[in-house]
Amino acid sequence: MELLPYLQQHADGMVMEIIVVDAGSQDDTIAIANSYGAITVNSPVRNRAFQMNLGAQQAKADILYFVHADTRPPMDYAKVILSNVSQGKHPGCFQYKFQSSKRILKINSWFTRFNGLFSGGGDQSLYISKLLFESLGGFDASFCIMEDFELVKRIRQKTDFHVLPYKMSVSARKYTENSWLKVQLANLMAFSLFLLKVKPASIKSLYLNLLNQKK
Repeated sequence: MELLPYLQQHADGMVMEIIVVDAGSQDDTIAIANSYGAITVNSPVRNRAFQMNLGAQQAKADILYFVHADTRPPMDYAKVILSNVSQGKHPGCFQYKFQSSKRILKINSWFTRFNGLFSGGGDQSLYISKLLFESLGGFDASFCIMEDFELVKRIRQKTDFHVLPYKMSVSARKYTENSWLKVQLANLMAFSLFLLKVKPASIKSLYLNLLNQKK
């Protein structure tokens, strides 16, 4: 649970609340989160989209920020987000870099600076006004994978989306446990099937099987 103290340390007094939504994990997530002063919510459903929606429902702030547990936002994330919101540059996300010195992953992360079809994935995080989030109906909980891209797709249909020139730090664990080529093929397959409107459950099953991961 390294993310929580990191978020608190670099909040600069600008973060109203940190919310952790747990779906019955067995690693003391709730107890650890409570020890850091986070608001904890128990989810009856183990589904990331559902859990993020549940967290958003509990939020009192006007700006929501969704962060995956194995990523780290820029140290001045709160200041950067609020500054860009004040300039009308919202909703949006960050670029990212991998926690790895491998050149091929540096090339991968270089492409996250572009605001295009492949931008807006969960590893880039997402900041969005609660008003806009609610007007869009939040994340589509029927998506057990690609829920982040699905929401960004709907955001783009309604307003501009922004990729800020600051970098998240993202775990390279998936690449160390699989080959670079295998991960790239899995990502390409998942995104292609998403564009073809294949059922999310089928995409997730194929994706996990390709990477030899547990469901």
